[in-house]
Amino acid sequence: MRSCLIVDDSTVVRKVARRILEDLDYIVEEAEDGQDAFEKCRQDMPDVILLDSNMPIMSGLEFLKLLRAFIGGETPHVVYCTVENDVGAIAMALRAGANDYMMKPFDRKSMAQKFGKGAAAAA
Repeated sequence: MRSCLIVDDSTVVRKVARRILEDLDYIVEEAEDGQDAFEKCRQDMPDVILLDSNMPIMSGLEFLKLLRAFIGGETPHVVYCTVENDVGAIAMALRAGANDYMMKPFDRKSMAQKFGKGAAAAA
């Protein structure tokens, strides 16, 4: 089974994403901010990361830059998740190493498109 790290400061978002991703056969770990996520990645690098853009302590963009500079940090497929329909912010995330992006609020269908079996094979 593939592993996914959900990085979001919202407990509700993490809970909803966890339920969907577990239904898609992922082993799921959670982190509430970028700093917590980086520590978890240092211990065990996930296959895929669902990354919130706006968090306290360390933002999604800061985490992404740190992750991609870390040995082994180039391997996870990162889906950057944002509520902002800001093309510039999405472009910055993609330049920093995000593989894809997704808008909040998300639903089961949009998660399945990004993380489903076909998407997992492409990651």
